[in-house]
Parts: sequence; C-alpha cells; structure tokens
Amino acid sequence: MENISSHPLYRRHNLDSAMSSLWEFYRTRFVILFIFSIVVSLIMQLISSSIDFSEITYITDPEEMLNKMRDFIWPIIIVSLLNLLFTTILNYYIIYNPIDSEETIFASSYKALKYFIPYVIIIILFAFFGSIALMLGLFALIIGIFFVALYMVTLYLFFLPVLMVEGTNIGHAISRSFKLTHKGFWSNIGWTAVFILILIVISLIFSMLIMIPFSGSFFKMFANPVEAADVTNFMTNPLYIILGSLANAVVFPLLPIYGTILYFNGRAKEEEGTGTGTIHVPDSDDTEK
Repeated sequence: MENISSHPLYRRHNLDSAMSSLWEFYRTRFVILFIFSIVVSLIMQLISSSIDFSEITYITDPEEMLNKMRDFIWPIIIVSLLNLLFTTILNYYIIYNPIDSEETIFASSYKALKYFIPYVIIIILFAFFGSIALMLGLFALIIGIFFVALYMVTLYLFFLPVLMVEGTNIGHAISRSFKLTHKGFWSNIGWTAVFILILIVISLIFSMLIMIPFSGSFFKMFANPVEAADVTNFMTNPLYIILGSLANAVVFPLLPIYGTILYFNGRAKEEEGTGTGTIHVPDSDDTEK
C-alpha cells in the first residue's frame, strides 16, 4: 500500500482549499461516484416507499397507533443499516482508490465489510450518548441544541476515516475521533457549519426541481390536510422515486469526501507539528492489531 500522504486530499487545509479540494475530487470522479450513488439511492427509495406512514393518519386510538408504529421499526432499521453499509463502501473507495488504482468500487464493496460492524457499534454508542447531549443542549435553548448537533456531526465525520486508516479498534477510533475533533476545534466546527449550509441549499434546490411535476398534489396537501394521506401517494410514484434517487445520488458522495478532508487535515497538522513527513497506512495484520 502506498503512503497515505500521496492522497490528493491529504494536506493542511483552510476553508477555501477544503471546499475547492472537495469540488475537484468530486468532479474528477463524478461518473463512478454518481453511478454508485444512483444504485444506492434507488434501493433506498424503493425500500422507503414501502413504508406507508400515511396509515397512521387514519388511526385515532393511541394504543393502536403505537402498535402500528412498531411495524415500522424493522424496515427503518434495515434502511439505516443499508445506509451505513453503503456509506462505509463509499468512504473506503474515497480513501484508498486515489492511492491504489486496484481499489475499484467493486473491490471496495467487499474490502470495506470488515469496517462495517465496528462502525455500526460506534454509531449505536454515538446515538445513545448523542441523544443525551442533545437533551442537555435543551437547557441552553436553541443555540445550545444547534451547537451540540454541529459538534456531533463534526465528531461523526471522523469515525470512518479513523477506522479505515488507523485500524478497527473501536475504543481507539472513538478516542482518536474526539482528539482530532478537538484539535483545531473552532475551525472544524466552522467548516462543518459552512458545509452543512451548502448541503442544505443544494438539497433544497433539488427538492424544488423534483416537486415541479407534482406541484398540484403538493399544494393540495397543504390546502386540505384532512386528505393529506391520499395526496401523498405521489411519493410512491415511479417518476418521483427516480427523480428523488437522481437528486440523492448527486449529494450522497459529498459527506464522506468532506469527512475525509477533515481527517487528512487533522493528520497533516499533526505531522507538521511533529516534524515527520510521512504517514503510512497499516498493513492488514497491523490494522487488526
């Protein structure tokens, strides 16, 4: 395996270089990233469309409503696990393909599997403690909630790159992610805030474009909330699923690319601080150790 410092995203960044590197990396690999993401998005959209939340609107009995919501638990879990799996595969490709051309998206699909279970465990722990942090953020009202949420997103972005470059030890991955998040804390938080705003704007633009063919049903849903369940049937329309998948495919690769930039930026700062010039990717045996 080549030196990880040869990766095109590996360098000490400022906000401008981080965003320009993200765009350049995304542009040069757009075809592969988009094709993979469109397949993923279609799978996710088809599974999600099978979950008919509109059925709850007809139920008035709280106990019956609770029982109905329990029926949605497993489909939601399956969708969540698939999303984590596809994110793991994509992040592996983003980290390793630029330094080893043999790491294609197909090779990444099975090589990334060894990181999946540790990643799921970290996300479960992260969700548990993150919910507690959000509840504590309520004491500081709106500003506290947004800041805690922003901090959690920043921390989350380090998990997969740390697992894939530094080994699958869960304890190390969590502590290392905290360390890298806090190293350059305000710049990490600030960059993530800017990135999320950009992502929201892009998502809103695509959402509006997707809704154009269904604008009649959309406005009718607001005009007559009583019939909302019937009107939202457009969400299972094949055209809506395809358009939604295309939009998601454009946005899906951006988050793991940005997370990789954050990680490499933190590593580059460490290397600059210690005076060493190289970072080596562990061999498979070293990774397991």
